Order: sequence, then C-alpha cells, then structure tokens
Amino acid sequence: MEIVKRPAPPTGIRRLLFRSPIHFYRLRLGWLFGGRLLLLNHTGRKSGKRRQVVIEVVEHDRSDGSYVVCSGFGPKAAWYQNLLATPETSIQVGTRTIPVTAHSLDTDEGGDFMARYAPRHPRAARKLVRFMGFSADGTQEDYRAVGRQLPFVRLSPRQP
Repeated sequence: MEIVKRPAPPTGIRRLLFRSPIHFYRLRLGWLFGGRLLLLNHTGRKSGKRRQVVIEVVEHDRSDGSYVVCSGFGPKAAWYQNLLATPETSIQVGTRTIPVTAHSLDTDEGGDFMARYAPRHPRAARKLVRFMGFSADGTQEDYRAVGRQLPFVRLSPRQP
C-alpha cells in the first residue's frame, strides 16, 4: 500500500454534487440513504456558525447506538477539525436527530474498522481507497494499512 496523491477537497460542480445529499436531509428525505449516510451538524471552529456535511457510516454499533465515520480527506478536513474543537454535536440518520459526542479513534482502531468495512462493501472500498489517493491491491492487510492512515471518529449518543 502506498499513497499516490491525497485528493484535494472538491470545488465547483464536484462540491455541489458532494453537498447535494444535505438538501435531501433538509427536505426530511434522509431515509432514502438508509443507514449508509448520516448528516453531521457541527460548529465552525473559527466562525462559530452551524455547519453540515453528509458522510458515509463506516460502522454502526447497535448495542450502544454509536456510529463510526472516517475523514477520507484526512485530518485537515474542516468537519474533522471542527469536531476536535467542539465534540458535542448532533447527527441525523434517516429521519432521527441524535445528540452525540465525538471521540477520535487511534490508528489501530481505524485500521480495524477499515478492514471490517472492506468485505462488507468491496466495490465501494476499492473506489474509496483509490479516490483517497492510495494504491492498494485489495488485501485485508492493505485495507488495514489504509485505515491506519485516516482519522476515524466514533459518534456516541449523549444521554438526555
């Protein structure tokens, strides 16, 4: 596994396409994505303004209700930096809004999550790894190595 070139966050038309699922959530149509995507509400660390991004769920733990997500654009992604600054936030999954606290995961946990994600979604995993700028041959160890390079976050429900 090697890093070919880390992609820059999308701009222009690509940015509009990446952000289009937000509008589905605003129209209360988040259920169309099932449990595969979630809408993350976060606070801008510099502006203090409310921000939103739709990201893919890597894993959902039904026993504690937590969701694990990954920053495919690396640790400099705005939403990831914002969560580090203000971990208390909320997510929308389907039509439910859930208050959560974000917890960064260590590199070994990230590797384990990516290694479990790949067999469940093989085609998506291959495309995702390529999109994120990695060159991997698709083995379990390659996916684990990719996961160690990316920041993963657990979004745990807060008690009311």
